[in-house]
Amino acid sequence: MKNSREKSRLTLPISALALVMSSSALAQDINQTLISDVNIFNGIENKLYENLDVLIENNKVVEIASGIKPSEGATVIDGQGKTLMPGLTDAHVHLTLNDVPNVSIYEDTIFYSAALSVVGAKDMLLRGFTTVRDVGGPVGGIKRAIDSGKIPGPRVYPSNAFISQTSGHGDLATSKQYISPYFTGIPDKAALFGWSYIADGVPEVQKAAREVLRSGATQLKVMAGGGVSSYYDPLDTLQYTYEEMKAITTEAEHWGTYVAVHAYTDGAVKQAVEAGVKSIEHGPFLKEDTLKLMGEKGVWLSPQAFLFGMTPEQLNIVGTPSEPKMRMVNEKSEKMLTLAKKYNVKIAWGTDLFGPPEKQALQNMEFAARKKYFSDYEILKQATSDNAELFRLSGLRDPYQQEAKLGVVEVGAYADLLIIDGNPLKDVSLLGDPSKNIQMIMKDGVVYKNTLK
Repeated sequence: MKNSREKSRLTLPISALALVMSSSALAQDINQTLISDVNIFNGIENKLYENLDVLIENNKVVEIASGIKPSEGATVIDGQGKTLMPGLTDAHVHLTLNDVPNVSIYEDTIFYSAALSVVGAKDMLLRGFTTVRDVGGPVGGIKRAIDSGKIPGPRVYPSNAFISQTSGHGDLATSKQYISPYFTGIPDKAALFGWSYIADGVPEVQKAAREVLRSGATQLKVMAGGGVSSYYDPLDTLQYTYEEMKAITTEAEHWGTYVAVHAYTDGAVKQAVEAGVKSIEHGPFLKEDTLKLMGEKGVWLSPQAFLFGMTPEQLNIVGTPSEPKMRMVNEKSEKMLTLAKKYNVKIAWGTDLFGPPEKQALQNMEFAARKKYFSDYEILKQATSDNAELFRLSGLRDPYQQEAKLGVVEVGAYADLLIIDGNPLKDVSLLGDPSKNIQMIMKDGVVYKNTLK
């Protein structure tokens, strides 16, 4: 009995010591940042919550209040009474398309494209974009490098390879001597490196959808109609039959996710919506009845107000097959955006500004371009909590929002935060000059820019 009691007395101090050591180690693992004296746009409400502090532990917001006292050793950032808001999101990017598609895919090496993508991802983050949905291209490696902390960049929801019919918008070879790999048995470079899968008929599109999902896509991107940048598919073409499109959406549903489609014409969009597509990219030729249907079904529209307004001269496509297509887009898109608002269609914030760095650098111009159709508040909400809602359609394929929310400033949300010099609820075009007006950029609790003085 004596030995047993002595053992108990010995065990208790050792256990207590272990608990103290464990608590000490845990405290050392918590990185605390306090952002003081800010006015908060929370991503949801049309107001600023004034004179507040935000406490961050590791990568999440843990407290929002006045007069928060940080722990010893915490990093303190004086917000100087400026506006704190969620990090920006973009629902339509192509991180691996650093030139026109035929150059990025067929002329540049995959290594050169990857190198430019690394630079582009960093630049995008420094424009304030902490999360993006990549809607086509072999972006999985870039996402992996960002998520593991190897390179700076936004969170990425990857679509990976486009799915397209033969002579569709994702059939990107431009050579007049092109011979289909279907007949030669020689893989096309676009398929070989994961840019685009050409599939025709129900069995082939089922196989393509499964291959893309296997590659780690969080959603599928399908070409449902003609496009501007592709040479061999007129804008008016309807691509894929209803049966083919339905087969693709069924595969996505089996994986708990959704399909986004490239579509310009009313017919292409209507067929896609009826087949179960949840996100329409572009849609400049949409008519009233189809927009009404989209509003009723809760289908998202991802338009590009800035790009739709760019002329062939500005895009340097005069004399190419893309020129007459772009002039049609310039003519039709304004009416569509007005009608979309009328029928309460869910509007995503996306840019589609792929290409060389000087073109990608125009990304933030989308804010001013949307002011013609939406209020400052509506635009801010689109670029934050609305896009985050769209991204959640990926369900269990969502790599981020299982753990915490994106696009909002609230307790428990990811610490993806910006500090703005000015009030974007009064003038959202402030965000068009990120180098000047976005003074702090934090993603996942890490500060990537701080020019506050």
